[in-house]
Amino acid sequence: MYKEIVINVSQRETRVALLEDGTIVELFIERGDDADITGNIYKGRVQRVLPGIQAAFVDIGLNQAAFIYVDDVLRNGFQDIEKQMARAGGFEPSYPPAPEDYRPSPIEELLVEGQEILVHVAKAPMGTKGPRVTSYVSLPGRFLVLMPFANHIGVSRRIEDEAERSRLKNMIAEMRDNHFGYIVRTAAEGIDIPRVQQEMMFLKNLWASVQKKFKKAPAPTLIHQELSLSLRAVRDLLVHEADRLIIDASQHYATAIAFLDTFNPVLKSRVELYDGKEPIFDAFNLEGDISRALKRKVWLKSGGYIIIEHTEALVAIDVNTGRYVGKHNLEETILKTNLEAVKEIAYQIRLRDIGGLIIIDFIDMQKKSSQEKVYSALQDALKKDRSKTHILPISDMGLIQMTRKRNKEPLTRIMREPCTYCEGEGYMISRQSICYRIFREVLRDSHDMVGEQMAVRVNPAIADLLHGEESDLIAALEKLIGRHIVIYPDAAFHLEEVSIIEILRGNTDNETPA
Repeated sequence: MYKEIVINVSQRETRVALLEDGTIVELFIERGDDADITGNIYKGRVQRVLPGIQAAFVDIGLNQAAFIYVDDVLRNGFQDIEKQMARAGGFEPSYPPAPEDYRPSPIEELLVEGQEILVHVAKAPMGTKGPRVTSYVSLPGRFLVLMPFANHIGVSRRIEDEAERSRLKNMIAEMRDNHFGYIVRTAAEGIDIPRVQQEMMFLKNLWASVQKKFKKAPAPTLIHQELSLSLRAVRDLLVHEADRLIIDASQHYATAIAFLDTFNPVLKSRVELYDGKEPIFDAFNLEGDISRALKRKVWLKSGGYIIIEHTEALVAIDVNTGRYVGKHNLEETILKTNLEAVKEIAYQIRLRDIGGLIIIDFIDMQKKSSQEKVYSALQDALKKDRSKTHILPISDMGLIQMTRKRNKEPLTRIMREPCTYCEGEGYMISRQSICYRIFREVLRDSHDMVGEQMAVRVNPAIADLLHGEESDLIAALEKLIGRHIVIYPDAAFHLEEVSIIEILRGNTDNETPA
């Protein structure tokens, strides 16, 4: 499989697309002041301790206070950082079991209001939720991740050769001259001792710099900033899996080359500067795929379709046969649609970066063998996903429950905003309901008006309805209030907007009724 990274840099926005055989599979966006802060290290001040939920709010200098859970607070006893990172899917843990008498301390014994602490952003802000932070700082390099507050060594799960895993673990154990913990990254497979020594020294010096800044800086302060989006693409995607990186900004191209000069000069040949006249995302036919990734309905080639609905608690995905009727029998038609949907669902989850709880409602299958085929196909399709997923078998109700690690906002929330008219619900009041509301409002307001006529200014679509299908409504209303009602269309009015005005004798000359 040929993988490419396409980077588009504009004045206020950077977009990074990961392509597999020419098809976009992942998209990362960074916009102006909304840059991803995941990985940043701050000197924060505890604002409020909440014993009831064993958490605290920490001021790190952003609009939203950061959130820290009790398990993420550094303590002097048993270290559980590796447990947390292992659950996130980073590496195989090497930690010993917790002592039998180990009991986590309550948060009120670990933090007090006004306390200054060093925190590392584990999850970026999402919606109304502030960033999630941890006291267990980690500093990523190309080959290693330094964990100053852990004492164990882990190896990336992507390194499958057991002999190589053992070699790397032993190498790190022999070379480290402190009690720091390390994660050996995938890129370290086959690495020699000099390069490991070089990276260890770089990470230790970086940690020393962080400590020095923490002592001198006031709270809240940014102590260490993670790499920009384009450089993270170089470090995490180009180094580990991509065959080529092409970027359309000369300055960012030069920065990427300089970065590789330090970390891996061999990879510089894979980086190209795009000089085409056509916008780079248009040249790679990416804009259409991105637009489709924002839609609620996604059509399948067979004629079926899937519906993707985002809620506060979960993401629901529904599979439908649509126009597809099959050729043989119902079970075969359903199975084929579900299997086709599996590939599209796995693709859309990855492209849209959907995280958290996901519920998939496949078309009901009678045969157990069909259910097992769909379940296995979904497992296989999600193996390409770099984010950790956990999938449960199809339930008795025909649903699949799965979770996917979530560190940032999904694509749909980055590129869209709630509708100001429907308040994000996706629905508006029907036109018929608006007509009936107008009836009630005119009836209510007529008691306080003395004019011989009443003018109702509305959106043209509502005006057409009141003069057409709902004309009897206006006729009945005129009888009730004893006044003539004039309907005025106004294109500037929103569909739900209504203005009711009384018209005195002689004031109709300037009005132009519909």
